[in-house]
Amino acid sequence: MLPMTMSERTLFRGLFDTLIRAAMMGALVIACYQVFRPFLSLVVWSVILAINFYPLQRMLKSRLGGKDGRAATVIVLLTFVILVVPIYMLGLSLTESAESAVAWVKDGSFHIPPPAESVATWPLVGEKLYGFWQQAATDLSGLAQKLAPQLKDVSLAMLGKLAGFGLGLMMFLVAIIIAGVIMAFGENGTRSTLQIADRVFGKGQGEQVTRLCTATIRAVAQGVIGIAFIQMLLVGIGFVVMGIPGAGFLALAVLVLAIVQLPASLVTLPVIVFVFFTQGATLATIAFAIYIFVAGLVDNVLKPLLLGRGVDVPMAVVLIGSIGGMATSGILGLFIGPVVLAVGYQLFWRWVRNEAAESEKAVAGAAAPEPTTG
Repeated sequence: MLPMTMSERTLFRGLFDTLIRAAMMGALVIACYQVFRPFLSLVVWSVILAINFYPLQRMLKSRLGGKDGRAATVIVLLTFVILVVPIYMLGLSLTESAESAVAWVKDGSFHIPPPAESVATWPLVGEKLYGFWQQAATDLSGLAQKLAPQLKDVSLAMLGKLAGFGLGLMMFLVAIIIAGVIMAFGENGTRSTLQIADRVFGKGQGEQVTRLCTATIRAVAQGVIGIAFIQMLLVGIGFVVMGIPGAGFLALAVLVLAIVQLPASLVTLPVIVFVFFTQGATLATIAFAIYIFVAGLVDNVLKPLLLGRGVDVPMAVVLIGSIGGMATSGILGLFIGPVVLAVGYQLFWRWVRNEAAESEKAVAGAAAPEPTTG
């Protein structure tokens, strides 16, 4: 084996030093991520909220003596008031609905009518359904004891979901406070964001990418979350006015369905059937049915108007990103998904246009006549 020359030794030493630096940098990045990971969701939520509240913060800033901190504090306090009151009312409604259901079962007024004989003739499931229904009508307590293990598992799962919802609500409230801190230093944060985006995407491109991400987050907040809340309020008001049992729980179900992009008719249509079954076809029930049916479809009108507004990408990209992000990362992915897809869409088409422009320049250069010498 021939000995290495001085230049080869220098090259090997430089390569070895580079690998060591890269390994140490990678280890440092992984360690920083491990330390920061418990707070990642909270910080991302805070940034999303700060981006959505920032236009309001700038408007209030001009009316509060130009103080960023004062405007951010007002926004946080107003947001707490707006959120706490509906949450408190929803909790009362859920509690009253649960107490009513328990009292209904205990006083013996709850009764399941026996099935019709024709149920047993249904194909595939007729006999089993008839037997189950018949036992529920004649011996409900015995059926409940028989299904006790399954009911226990379902109850534990529901309690776990409620606990997770409460924890998520607490995290959301803390995120609002952190968002207020971010807004209080909004100008510095904007400059820092532009510097990072310029470093990642190239000089002069950071502002465009930052503007795209900001507009996408606001469009999703208005086009998905905003529409879901509007739909929940419209449907919930109708349920409360009509005196539907569990109106608060049903309105919450409409909110969840609207956020995950499922039709609210999964809740509204059974309620309409329940009202006609219990109260008959009167003028009030017909008006209620029309109102609830229209309120359940209001997202089809508002979504094209709000979703994707102000974003320099097609609405389909934002919608697909919202649905895909929610399917992979939950409610947080609802915002992250469309941002990632919108940035990727823009970078892809920028690359295509640059390639096309270079090809046109090459063709134009080849077709240009050569200069003549006289």
